Amino acid sequence: MAQPREQAAPSRPSPFAVLIAAIFAVLLLAFVYSVAHVLLLLFIAALFALYLGGIIDFLQERFRVPRVLGVMAALLITGLAVTAVGWLIVPPVASQTQSLITALPGLIQVWTASLRDLTERYPLLASVFPPERLSEQLSAWAENAGQAAAGLFPVVFDTLHVLINFVSVLVMGIYMALRPEVYREGIVSLAPPVHRELVRDILADLARSLRAWIGGQMLAMVFLGVLTWIGLEILRVPFALAFGVFTGVVVMVPFFGSLVSTLLPALFALGSGGAFQAMLVVLLGVIIHLIEANFVHPLIMERRVHLPPVLSILSVLIMSELLGAVGLLVAVPVLASVMVITRRIYVHRLLEGKGFRRFVRDAPSEIRLPEGALRAVPAGVSIPGVLEQAGAAPR
Repeated sequence: MAQPREQAAPSRPSPFAVLIAAIFAVLLLAFVYSVAHVLLLLFIAALFALYLGGIIDFLQERFRVPRVLGVMAALLITGLAVTAVGWLIVPPVASQTQSLITALPGLIQVWTASLRDLTERYPLLASVFPPERLSEQLSAWAENAGQAAAGLFPVVFDTLHVLINFVSVLVMGIYMALRPEVYREGIVSLAPPVHRELVRDILADLARSLRAWIGGQMLAMVFLGVLTWIGLEILRVPFALAFGVFTGVVVMVPFFGSLVSTLLPALFALGSGGAFQAMLVVLLGVIIHLIEANFVHPLIMERRVHLPPVLSILSVLIMSELLGAVGLLVAVPVLASVMVITRRIYVHRLLEGKGFRRFVRDAPSEIRLPEGALRAVPAGVSIPGVLEQAGAAPR
């Protein structure tokens, strides 16, 4: 009687190979961390390429424009829009900002006097905010406001470095928008052949999500900036246009941008118009941000970008810790990219057991019947159900 053949034990990697792989992974992570700012520029260039690609695709679909002419048209449209906005907004914003900086010491004195009155009325506040120490700190901050701003945003004052980064992002974005298939297929070719369809599908999902975020962010900036400017003008708050532009810019930082853009004009209203006007400014900011967050933002995003608020705040904290002030600008698109990759690879392929084969979740199933072919989309439709419906169809 033949003896059953013993199954060969699965081969295990040698400890030496595991050690080499661990060392290589550590060195790779150290290299990525050392060039994080360069990779950040590459990511910003990819976002710019996606923005240009949206305009180019629209022109190609509607007017059959060649891609080269589409790139030139997208750059011309963008340049004209930026020039028009700059010509209309920059002079009054610069004038109001200069006036705001000039009025800042006087407003600080008003705030200090108000805090002194509160500490005299409530002794508990005097133990938390000593009047003499508070006055010294506010005065020192007012005198060194320029140095404090330079410490927070050093890249703004390094003109040459900013110019090099800007030109690099612009050129890389144009090249990626001109021939996106070269870079897309280059990334796909790095994956094993059996996984390339999955990588191509994930890249398409990333492009859709990031393009939705870009369009939504631009419209949200305009919406918040314009409504804040109009509301502050109605409330007769000084420097309303400057605060409106500031609100439109800082909306790129979730939660913290809304908080700062609401409290900052309220502080200036407190110094010029009193506590009642400051409360109205806070109420205005809360109402505008609630409308944007619950109605405008979901409508613009078309439910393509699902980012929980806690993860958005965590992403802002992590990116600011790793990359400083510039990391705040890309915290949300980085989180959106991580969410897409995690959902498509870890959740769908590993946890749900769909594997890494060529079949992707969005591919429809085609069933051949004597009457013809039926196509079943995967969203909650089973093949037995399709066959049952086909058998019950009238002949």
